Amino acid sequence: MVYLELERVSKVYGEKVLFDQVDLQVAQNTKVALVAKNGTGKSTLLRVAAGIDLPEGIGSSVYVHKDARMAYLPQEPEFGDNATVMDAVFDSDNETVRAVRDYEEALLRSDKPQLLQDALARMERLQAWDIEARIKEVLSKLNIDNVDQKVSTLSGGQRKRVALAKLIIDEPDLIIMDEPTNHLDLDMIEWLEEWLQSTNLTLLMVTHDRYFLERVCNRIIELDGGNIYHYTGNYSDFLSKKATREETESAELDKDRKRMKQELEWVRRMPSGRGTKAKSRLSAFSDLKNKVGSFRKDEELTLEIKGQRLGSKILEAHNIGKSYGGRELVKGFSYKFQKGERAGIVGRNGAGKSTLLHMLTKELEPDTGKVVHGSNTVFGYYTQDGINLANDMRVIDVVRDIAEFIPLEKGMKLTARGLLERFMFNSKQQQVYVSQLSGGERRRLYLLTILMKNPNFLILDEPTNDLDIMTLNVLEDFLMDFPGCVLIVSHDRFFLDKLAHHLFIFEEEGNIRDWNGLYTEYREQRKLEMQEASAAQSASTTSTTAPAAPPPSRATEEVALTQEQRKAIRRVEGQISKLESRKKDINGQFNNMAALTPERIADLGRELAEVNEAIEEKELEWMELVEG
Repeated sequence: MVYLELERVSKVYGEKVLFDQVDLQVAQNTKVALVAKNGTGKSTLLRVAAGIDLPEGIGSSVYVHKDARMAYLPQEPEFGDNATVMDAVFDSDNETVRAVRDYEEALLRSDKPQLLQDALARMERLQAWDIEARIKEVLSKLNIDNVDQKVSTLSGGQRKRVALAKLIIDEPDLIIMDEPTNHLDLDMIEWLEEWLQSTNLTLLMVTHDRYFLERVCNRIIELDGGNIYHYTGNYSDFLSKKATREETESAELDKDRKRMKQELEWVRRMPSGRGTKAKSRLSAFSDLKNKVGSFRKDEELTLEIKGQRLGSKILEAHNIGKSYGGRELVKGFSYKFQKGERAGIVGRNGAGKSTLLHMLTKELEPDTGKVVHGSNTVFGYYTQDGINLANDMRVIDVVRDIAEFIPLEKGMKLTARGLLERFMFNSKQQQVYVSQLSGGERRRLYLLTILMKNPNFLILDEPTNDLDIMTLNVLEDFLMDFPGCVLIVSHDRFFLDKLAHHLFIFEEEGNIRDWNGLYTEYREQRKLEMQEASAAQSASTTSTTAPAAPPPSRATEEVALTQEQRKAIRRVEGQISKLESRKKDINGQFNNMAALTPERIADLGRELAEVNEAIEEKELEWMELVEG
């Protein structure tokens, strides 16, 4: 069954053709990814598919199956000025979700017991209690805790998470998502990945997260040169089939060039007759010329910027720490960077990653300890807040404002125009105003302005957001050959695994774990530690008469719980059991609504809310005890 179909859809902006008479079908239960270079129309095509933009072209149409409930996640979601997080999350045409919303609101209206009575009856009729629990899980996983906050006061990343929570809670049949992993930390990305894998929903998305493409998608569509190419399979299948397609096109191009040369000789002879055959041949020559002229190899990002020499002392952190509002973000961090080192920083949103970078660059003074810079160290610092390019400037002028040229290896120089061309801004694009660039093109231009300052220590804070896969590949190649040091904060697991073999991992209470290895290796180790901790906790509740266990392994010893921790865990488990029993008792009383007065209903509703909140707190306390 086809859930979504686009026929003969085109989109043109001025002289720029984004796509021309493209066809696209998305069948039920398929998970499709759209990939393309920045600025070629990916987001525009999604907006057309979602019905936000109208299609162009004669005979164009967009069809969505009448039984498919569709939801669209844009890159920058918008909500009403006065909407709270709760308003946004529960804005749904799903009856069960609306029932949960009414129940939550009724709990806050103790002066209206009839509201709570009606809400409880509706919850029972729709069996919505499981949905309520799932909603709380989604909000927790996406770190959305203040549901009374105005959405207008949230950051762009927070609004994106609220929109994503609304979409997941709403349970649509067809989801269209534009860069769903942007602004999510690694735990959130992996949770979203697992959710998309485990559901039978139909998905059309744009993402540059290559692990996401590999593990979630079963079909990939490439938008290239205004045309669409279809590939079955995941990301690795796409790479293989794309290479085969380009090899075939290359062979065909050689044949076309030979034919074009023969036709050109005929055209130059200027035949005096202009009969039907001659006109037909001229038309064929024109088509052939356009075909050959439109074929081009992907431009490569080849950079040979000469890095300044690093001294023996590069960057040192000596027991630095930083706290805000009584919360310790960084605690006793020490490290000495070596020549050629490429390290990554990972952690949850708000953990303190940017704070650490600001201290390392001396933009922020640590509360404790000190930071030492080498006399020859020149930082190139790419930040999310630094993308502040003047919209009324042309691309070429942005670069020339920094320098007319930059030094290359072997004493050569590269002009601003030449550098732009190497960075995939051709001569026509160099005259474009910054305001006309896509998000990915702006980031590429901003990254160029950092690199052309000729640093020898690059600090990149989320450099991969909105960059297309081709740019990511060539940027990775450049960074692997970069002669200086590189320190990267990123939520792109593929990017981290390829570049950083050494990680600083933010854990609880400002502690930073120094991990020598890949990010995926760390995640596997972390899962093993969690499993062993859970097994140790389960073992502590077994009979004391159980046979003695064999000596623990070294890995088990590292996560073994103390006797005090086991006692605390058992105490919390007992408290949770009592709370669950009370919750069951309250729900049992609600089953006999006729015997309850309005006042009693209101009292029970308030108590149920308190019990649910207490259970959540005790479960969080239990998890913290188990994880040590």
